Amino acid sequence: MNIVTILLVILLLLFAGFLAGSESALNSISRVIVDDLIANKPKQAQRLMKVIQEPYRYLNVLLLVRKTCELTATVLAADAFLAHTHHHALSIAITIAVMVTLSYVVVGVGPRTLGRQHAMSWARPAAIVADFLAMILGPLTTLLIAIGNAITPGRGFRTGPFSSEAELRDLVDQASERGLVEESEREMIHSVFDLGETLVRELMVPRTDMVWIEGNKTLRQGLSLALRSGFTRIPVITENLDNVIGIAYVKDLAKRVHEHHESEQLEKVEQHLRAATFVPETKTAAELLKEMQRDQIHMAIVIDEYGGTAGLITIEDILEEIVGEIADEYDETEEEVEWLDPQTARISARFHVEDFEDAFEIEFTDSDREDVDSIGGLLAKQLGRVPIPGSTITIAGWKLTAERPIGRRHRIGTVLATKVETSETPNTEVIAQEQ
Repeated sequence: MNIVTILLVILLLLFAGFLAGSESALNSISRVIVDDLIANKPKQAQRLMKVIQEPYRYLNVLLLVRKTCELTATVLAADAFLAHTHHHALSIAITIAVMVTLSYVVVGVGPRTLGRQHAMSWARPAAIVADFLAMILGPLTTLLIAIGNAITPGRGFRTGPFSSEAELRDLVDQASERGLVEESEREMIHSVFDLGETLVRELMVPRTDMVWIEGNKTLRQGLSLALRSGFTRIPVITENLDNVIGIAYVKDLAKRVHEHHESEQLEKVEQHLRAATFVPETKTAAELLKEMQRDQIHMAIVIDEYGGTAGLITIEDILEEIVGEIADEYDETEEEVEWLDPQTARISARFHVEDFEDAFEIEFTDSDREDVDSIGGLLAKQLGRVPIPGSTITIAGWKLTAERPIGRRHRIGTVLATKVETSETPNTEVIAQEQ
């Protein structure tokens, strides 16, 4: 192997290493850092910002030239070894061993590590080289990408396989493994990506869990329902839940009653409505969130494919998908059964009906038990609507009263069970909440 060939191989590998470090540096540097550099040294940062704004264009060129340098160096080394030995197989084996080692160290590990460690220092000359190569070889890389996409199954990448969502997700995972990003932050970032694929129907409050009010109820009844349920916005309906005519805001009702005390009994809820927003259940959560922010909407009615009410969704439901369950200081773990005295017990609304029968030594009828699993579900079935604090039924000799709600959705957390001291107690008596 003559000295010229050796020098050429070394130069090609060094230049390939510089390009590998340039890729690493340009991928590591952020626009925030470049923006700060522009404020202090605009002339030096102008070319760098140009590269950062179109990374795929310049990274594709760097990849092409780097691969060309590595392959050319390998061919030159193989030719030189073959010219000085009659054992072709041995020459090829030596070439592979030497070039793999040199490429791994000189092109792979070393420059990439330095490029990440000194991203800002490396990125400035890298931007100059990348800009120059892009002017010369830009059309060629575009053609090669088009050919690659043509022979690759699937849609392919118009700008090359860079800066994809999967790549960014992987970077977030790596940052979390190294302790640069907290686990909760990693999950939140992934949730933001998933939001674009999450449908509204997956996050909505189903119609069976909705609290609503008829439009012909008085303002007093509307305020009473709001105070008992804990909701500040309540859908208003006419003859059934599929006919939502608007949203009642507690602040509107309270303001009207405060300014005109007689309206509490004389005026109806339907006279003080705000327009309801209707969205299809197939809309994505990310799209809906943008619309709610733009239009300053906090609640939307979700409709199904037939135009009926499927449920409702609030902006908090969407935010919970990103940040996780939003609880308050009252959301504590409840015991399933807490005996207050021999005649009174506080039970969890999730307490199973069969366990309730065993614990209280009673037996419900088949009709009472049908399609019901929990005590909360039993209350809802007997009432015919979602129970709110104060809702009461009497069944099998026990008076069940819904207590305080828990969580942001204000679902009933506990039920107070009181023994009815009468000799002739009807099997089921329902005292429905006023809505």
